[in-house]
Amino acid sequence: MRTLRLTMAQALVRYLTAQWTEIDGVEVPLIAGGFAIFGHGNVTCLSEPLQAAQEVFPTWRGQNEQSMALAAIGYAKAMRRRRFMFAASSIGPGATNMVTAAGVAHANRLPVLLLAGDTFTHRLPDPVLQQVEHFGNPSITVNDAFRPVVRFWDRITRPSQLLVALPQAIATLLDPADCGPAFLALPQDVQAEVYDYPEMFFARRLRQPRRPHPDPAEIRAAAAAIRRAQRPLLIAGGGVHYALAERLVENFAERHRIPVAETIAGRATLAHAHPLALGSLGGLGSAAANAMAAEADVVIAVGTRLQDFTTGSWALFQDPGLTLVAINAARFDAVKHGALPVVADAAAALDVLDEALAGWQAPQGWAALAAVRMAAWNAATEARIRPGNDSPVTYAQAVGAVNRAAQPGDRVLTAAGGLPGELNMNWRPLPDGAVDIEFGFSCMGYEIAGGWGAKMARPDREVFVMVGDGSYLLMNGDILSSVMSGHKLIVVVCDNGGFAVIDRLQRASGNDSFNNLLADCRRVREVKVDFAAHAGALGAVAERVESIADLDAALARARAADRTTVIAIEVAPHEWTPNEAWWEVGVPEVSARPAVREAAARWQEGRAKQRRGV
Repeated sequence: MRTLRLTMAQALVRYLTAQWTEIDGVEVPLIAGGFAIFGHGNVTCLSEPLQAAQEVFPTWRGQNEQSMALAAIGYAKAMRRRRFMFAASSIGPGATNMVTAAGVAHANRLPVLLLAGDTFTHRLPDPVLQQVEHFGNPSITVNDAFRPVVRFWDRITRPSQLLVALPQAIATLLDPADCGPAFLALPQDVQAEVYDYPEMFFARRLRQPRRPHPDPAEIRAAAAAIRRAQRPLLIAGGGVHYALAERLVENFAERHRIPVAETIAGRATLAHAHPLALGSLGGLGSAAANAMAAEADVVIAVGTRLQDFTTGSWALFQDPGLTLVAINAARFDAVKHGALPVVADAAAALDVLDEALAGWQAPQGWAALAAVRMAAWNAATEARIRPGNDSPVTYAQAVGAVNRAAQPGDRVLTAAGGLPGELNMNWRPLPDGAVDIEFGFSCMGYEIAGGWGAKMARPDREVFVMVGDGSYLLMNGDILSSVMSGHKLIVVVCDNGGFAVIDRLQRASGNDSFNNLLADCRRVREVKVDFAAHAGALGAVAERVESIADLDAALARARAADRTTVIAIEVAPHEWTPNEAWWEVGVPEVSARPAVREAAARWQEGRAKQRRGV
């Protein structure tokens, strides 16, 4: 057997560069490079092969390990899990900075390869710089903190272990059911050790995601349930995008006359103008979708884990005889809540289910009712997003301005705070447009970093990032990264003076405003942040605007600009798009405040409507 004598770190990089995939008939590297901040634990050994492979396996420098991993997640999502990237750190805080990003990837079922340096396996220098010691278990390091938030975890304590660990890690990253982050702890002494690796281990390999096909018995049961439906509703989740099944959903809905609602991750499955489109549903959904869900007798959930915001904490569906059909590549998700499971790739399942339903259509009156309700919702949305003389402007108006500036194929992206709801409810998806609302983990700080990764994935499209002032202050360094790397973003900073959406929730639960808005926190002086000046100092084109007319003009300038542009605008902290769907949060059952007791009573009313798992 021919062998190659390599260090563990050299073998790792050589193996990763040998993995390829095919997209639209073109073979491309499966792993499009990655991100690294070097320190002790990865600078002396891992950086050496990464630098040598720079031309074919680029390594980008971010400003924070968490944001680098978030950028990799934004890339994977924009590539619809067809390609992914790595993020690498040193030991200690560099590694733990990536734990939050691992949670984002895990919750959203997205692939990212995390590589963290680790302490010496021989332990002779213990304790080393940044080592956290566990007195009763010396083998534990901070890298064990990744175990709950990754799909695959391993510590490479011998160079030969790569022969087993790397194929399993790549398989996890590509598996439609188990997809999520893979983590490898790389002790710094083992990175340097040599081993005679089989040459065939580094052979070029072409990989494609699996497309599991459905069990015929599950299809028969699902088809029988759907044929009995008088008021069917299809819910399109993020799995529709990852299965490249958007047109299959559209055709399936048209042939069988089934209205389509979308989850937050499933947004833009249908273009806004489609006659069967209802927009999103649930706690951040359209009134039309929520009304149809309340009356539906059969729900076909495609590629969704049915998170609580989607289901109104399971109080949204009110038909006592509701049948839930769940199409999902992951068995875990398909069997939830007493569903009839169809464990399969969304595209494969819809293709077979379509045949099983040949000739069947839902009643015309049900689709007509959906159209009437959606027309009313559209009219209300148009009134909300219409430019006016409001000062400050509303979130909805800001979303409307970005929507007007977007063109088919562009991507809009946001995450935590008030913007997920405002964007989800007021955005009108364009043909071939993409909406990335990170609400699986609702991670503040994803916005700019995720936008950077998304632009890497689709450099030919504009990426609009909408971020609140709270998230901006938490993580903004990748404005610099995007400028330096030439990955242009259009960033709109909506400044409402703090964590206004949490203030809204606080007040809605009967409490006073406390420690969420800047005006309500403990302070000795007032500070007005100049976001435009800050972004300009990071190299971006930046300006502050006061009105929607000014924002429209600024967005046009941003599209024409040659680098990342940041536009700051003040928005009203208490003007929100209304939504009547219930969402369960804890409310004190005993309180001296009458408003809290009233909120507790409303909480009990919502609990009474919850579906109990069957």
